[in-house]
Amino acid sequence: MHAFKFNVKPNIKSKLDVDFVPAILANINFEKHVKQSKNYEEVEIGIQRQQKSLSVYKTVVFNEEHEDYLENMFYLERLVKSLLWIKGGYIIFFKGPYKLGEYLQDAFSRKGKRSFDVLFMERIYEHDFEVIILDENQELVENESAKPVGRHLDGYRIGFDAGGSDRKVSAVVNGKTIFSEEIIWHPKTNSDPMYHINGIKDSILRAASKMPQVDGIGVSSAGVYIDNQAMVASLFRQVNDEDYQKYIKNIYIDIAKDMGDIPVEVANDGDVTALAGAMSLNDHQVLGLAMGTSQALGYIDKNGHITGWLNEPAFVPVDYNLDASIDEWSNDFGCGVKYFSQDAVIKLAPAAGIELDESLSPAEKLKKVQDLLQENHQGAIDIFNTIGIYLGYAIAYYAKFYDIKHVLVLGRVTSSLGGELIIKMTKEVLKQEFESLYHQINIQLPDEKSRRVGQSIAAASLPKIK
Repeated sequence: MHAFKFNVKPNIKSKLDVDFVPAILANINFEKHVKQSKNYEEVEIGIQRQQKSLSVYKTVVFNEEHEDYLENMFYLERLVKSLLWIKGGYIIFFKGPYKLGEYLQDAFSRKGKRSFDVLFMERIYEHDFEVIILDENQELVENESAKPVGRHLDGYRIGFDAGGSDRKVSAVVNGKTIFSEEIIWHPKTNSDPMYHINGIKDSILRAASKMPQVDGIGVSSAGVYIDNQAMVASLFRQVNDEDYQKYIKNIYIDIAKDMGDIPVEVANDGDVTALAGAMSLNDHQVLGLAMGTSQALGYIDKNGHITGWLNEPAFVPVDYNLDASIDEWSNDFGCGVKYFSQDAVIKLAPAAGIELDESLSPAEKLKKVQDLLQENHQGAIDIFNTIGIYLGYAIAYYAKFYDIKHVLVLGRVTSSLGGELIIKMTKEVLKQEFESLYHQINIQLPDEKSRRVGQSIAAASLPKIK
C-alpha cells in the first residue's frame, strides 16, 4: 500500500508523534480536490446488518480519466473499514465506478487485505460477508432501527459492568445504590470458561445477597452483543471456539436463568457509557468514549435511543501514516485502540523518555506513567497532551457519522490529571481546526453526578421489568 497522496499533517503537532496524519484531515483534503477537479463521480455505500437495517453514506471519487484515480482505492478502503466498525454489517452495497467496486470486493474478502474485518463480521452476524456492486438504476434506501434503552430504575435491580481489568457490580433499589463492589480480575488472559462464569456469577450473587429479591439484571460488557448473546468479545478472546459456543455465547442468559429466570439485558459497555452520560446530563446526542484496556464507544441519538450500530472504534482508522502502530489483533495500522487506550500510553512512553519494565502488566505500566504525571514529569505530561491531540482529530472524524452534542470521556486512562490534560488539548484542537464543532460539542469528563449514576447503575436500568 502506498502513502495516500492527500495526507495532511495536523496544525497542532505533538513532539512525541511527529508523523501523525489525522484521517479527518486527509479525507477532507481528498474530497476538496475531487470536487475541484470536476472530473468526479458520486458514490453511495450501503452497510446492511441484522433485520435488514441499512446505513447509507455518500461521497465523491475521481473518475477514471483523472490522473489521481488510483488514490480512490486507499480512500474508499479506509472509509469502508470505518463504516463497518461504526455501523456494523455483513453486506456492503457499492454504487459507483465498477472497477472500484471490484477493488472493494477483493479487499473485503476472506483472503483479501481486510480478511480480519470480514471474518469478524461473519462471526458477529452469522452470515456470509458480501460486497455487492449496484448499477446506476438500483437505489439504496436507508433503514435505521434505533430503539429506546434503559432508564428503568423501579424495583430491585443488579447492574454488572465487565471490564478488562476489574468487574463492578451494584445493587440498586428504586434508583438508589445500596451496595457496590469492584473486584480485580484478568479475563483477557484466561482461557478457562469457568473462570469467567464463576467470576461473573460471584459478583452478581454478592449484589443479590443485599436485597430481598432480584427483579432484573443489567449488564455492561465489552464486546458485541445481539439479543443478549456475546457474539464476539475481547474479554473472552483466549477461550477456544468450541468452549465459546458452549459456555460463553449465552453466558449472561444462562446465569440469569440459573438464578430463577430473572429478566436480563446486555449492552455493549460503550452504549452504557453513553446512557450513563445521557442520564446524568438529562440530554441526548451523547457520545460516550471509554479509554481502558481497549477503546469503547457508545451513542445515544437525538431521541434518546441506541442505534443498533456496532460502535467498535478500536478498529476504526484514525491515522493514515503507513508507519503508525500496528494493532496486534487485526494486524492493521493506525486504528483507534493504539490511540485511545492504555496501549496509547505505553506506545508513547519511549518517545517521552520513560522506560517501562516489560515484566509489568499493561495496567501497571499505565499506573507508573500516571504516578510520574502526579510528579509533574514532562514526558508524562507530553503523553497525555498527545492523546488529547489524537482525540480532537478523532472526534471531528466521528462527527462525520454521529450527530454529536456531548462527548463524555472516561476510563482508566483519564484518571486523575491525565483526563484534564486530554480534555484541554482535545478542545484546543477543535477550537483551532474545527471551529464549528468546537461551539457545537460539549466535551467533558464525568462530573460528580455522572459518577453517582455510574456505569453499573446505568447498566442496572437496562432491563424492563415485566
